[in-house]
Amino acid sequence: MDFFARSAYQQGLPLDWIDAVTALDRLNATKAAIARAATDCDRDPGAVTLVCVTKTFPAEDVVPLLEASHRVYGENRVQEATGKWPPLRERFPGIELHLIGPLQSNKTAEAVALFDVIQTVDREKIAQALAEEMNKQGKSPRIFIQVNTGAEPQKAGVLPQDADAFIAACRETHGLKIAGLMCVPPLDEQASPHFALLAELAKRNGLKELSMGMSSDYELAIQLGATYVRVGSAIMGMRDYST
Repeated sequence: MDFFARSAYQQGLPLDWIDAVTALDRLNATKAAIARAATDCDRDPGAVTLVCVTKTFPAEDVVPLLEASHRVYGENRVQEATGKWPPLRERFPGIELHLIGPLQSNKTAEAVALFDVIQTVDREKIAQALAEEMNKQGKSPRIFIQVNTGAEPQKAGVLPQDADAFIAACRETHGLKIAGLMCVPPLDEQASPHFALLAELAKRNGLKELSMGMSSDYELAIQLGATYVRVGSAIMGMRDYST
């Protein structure tokens, strides 16, 4: 049950009331919740950046949020983002676009050209390809390393026990400046140990940025040090993956 469904339930309102709520309403509510969560743990709300995840949603659904001056967005697939964001960038300056889905080596050139932040670097082949493309294109998207904190075989990310060595290789072998770490905890486990582990790995490697927390757990992530939270369905609504 998302923010608005909980609110309707608690106030005794019919759930079809939610149909009148817009993505902009949800965006504003999420920003308010982020500010409360940060303030409650004595953090500066301005130190937490909301990445609005717009995967599967068409450009016209994003325009109201852009018109309201929100500028930080996340996409999972390079191909989808390539078709959606260049026209939006022409209309709305200052957009910061994050790649938060797995990056394939054959999409590296497109990713470097389009994205301002790449959050999902997890193997040396990708690190090397990114370094080469960044040098070729003269662009420097900020780089995050994805850590598979739950060691899930079906999920991308470097294993926690390999993270220190991989961070060192990215820096020393490939010359990448690493901005921070990212994780997606297992769905069937408490998120807090995974967030705490990511924070410890970042601290040990001198990294300040932590991308962790999604629609269901971003407030907890803020308590444990998140500087970026990736929120999709709580803002955009349920996705239709059939399209």
